[in-house]
Formats: sequence, C-alpha cells, structure tokens
Amino acid sequence: MPKRLITMVGLALAVLFLVSGCSGQPLTTREKGTGIGAVLGAGTGAIVGAAVGHPGAGAAIGGALGAGTGYVVGNQMQNQEVQQQQTQSQVEQQQGEIERQRRQIEQLQQEQNTE
Repeated sequence: MPKRLITMVGLALAVLFLVSGCSGQPLTTREKGTGIGAVLGAGTGAIVGAAVGHPGAGAAIGGALGAGTGYVVGNQMQNQEVQQQQTQSQVEQQQGEIERQRRQIEQLQQEQNTE
C-alpha cells in the first residue's frame, strides 16, 4: 500500500506542476492556495484511506476538500494583497500631493520675500 500511496501523491504533484506550467502567467495566491490544499488534502486523504483499505477514495475526497479549503484561504490572502496594494497606491498619491503643496508654499514664500 505505501508504494501505491507514494505513486498517487507523486501523480497529484505531477498534475499540479503540469497545470501550473501550462499557464503563461505566474500563479495567483488563490491558485497557489488551491493547488497546495489539493495536494496536501490528497496526500492526507490517501493516508487515511489506506488505513481503511480505500486509498484512492481517500485521496479523491481529501483532494477535493483540500482544494476547497485552499481556495478559501488563498482567496482571502489574495484579497488582502489587493487591499494592501490599493492602500499603498493611495499613500503614494497623498505623498505626491503633499510634496507638490510643499513646493507651492516654498514658491509663495520666495515671492513674498522678493517683494
């Protein structure tokens, strides 16, 4: 049974790498979470399934549950990344506006001193 388990986990990893390699773009956080969850779930499910005599069913069920959980976690992490990027963009815009206003104040002070 352990040889069969190793084969199934190896196959799951191969499929994950094959699918990720087909994409021209890097994986998103959501996709990474889904893939990692699926692989970990399939491996855990296969181990549990092997203990009761059904490693294939255990791997399939574990993989599906792991993929779902990984998707939820990866999606939440990706949403946080997007929110942080938006916040950073707003901070940069505000810093630029502050710098512009500082230059205007300096210019007005120079004009006032020359009068």
